[in-house]
Amino acid sequence: MKKIFLTIATAALFSVSVFAADGGKKIEGATVSYSVQQAFSADFANATNTVWTVTKNCQKADFIIDGTKKTAFYNLAGDFLGTTQTTIYKAIPAKSQKMIADNYKGYTAGEVIVYQANEALNNDIESTSYFVDLKSASHEILVRVANSGNVEFFKQVK
Repeated sequence: MKKIFLTIATAALFSVSVFAADGGKKIEGATVSYSVQQAFSADFANATNTVWTVTKNCQKADFIIDGTKKTAFYNLAGDFLGTTQTTIYKAIPAKSQKMIADNYKGYTAGEVIVYQANEALNNDIESTSYFVDLKSASHEILVRVANSGNVEFFKQVK
C-alpha cells in the first residue's frame, strides 16, 4: 500500500504544471472506465470543467468544485484513491513549518499541494499529507508533511 500511496502522490504532483509541464505520461487512446465516471459523478456532483487523463498508474480527473481546482485519483481497478488541491504554506502545521525552516535553510517554500487520501481504501496511511516545493539557488526538492507534523524528503526535482 505504501507503493500505491507513493504512486498517487507522484501522479498528483505531476498534475500540477510547476512539477511537470506535460501533466504526466498519458496513454494515447486510453479511455476512463465507465465505473470511474459514474463514481466521480456521484462523489463530485457539482464538478465543472472536468478533464480526464489516464496514465499507466491511474485515472484522474482535473475539475473545479465550489470555485476550487481539484484533482481526483482512481486506480486502474476503479477504486477512489483521493484528491489533491493547492493550498497556502500556512495551511501546514506550525510544527512542520519550524522543522522546514530549521532543516532546509536557504530554501524558499513555493507551491503546496494537499492530498486527502481515501481512508476507506487504506487506513494505514494518514488521511492528509502536504507536499511542499522547496527551492534554493541551485536545487528544488519536494518534502512530504504528514498531518501529524512530521517532515520527510520526498523527491529531488532539480
